[in-house]
Amino acid sequence: MKQPNAIPNALAVTTVIIYVLCRVLVGLFPDISFAIAQSWFHGIEISKSGAWNLTMSSFLLGLISSTITAWIVGYIFTKVYRSFVKKS
Repeated sequence: MKQPNAIPNALAVTTVIIYVLCRVLVGLFPDISFAIAQSWFHGIEISKSGAWNLTMSSFLLGLISSTITAWIVGYIFTKVYRSFVKKS
């Protein structure tokens, strides 16, 4: 692969798209969003923790931190993948 950051960059952009879409859907459908989130956390009753915090600052913090995390995961994945490819 000639562009070593192609996978991390693609994963980061994908995360931005999914994160923004998720934020829009939570704003439009808060009840079903709580139900889905609860199912992802093995039934933990998250609705008792309060309402969604849909402020711009929480949105930006989540967007930035998830994008950075996705890029790091993509970078590590690429390094590990290449090490396996070289061995075969």
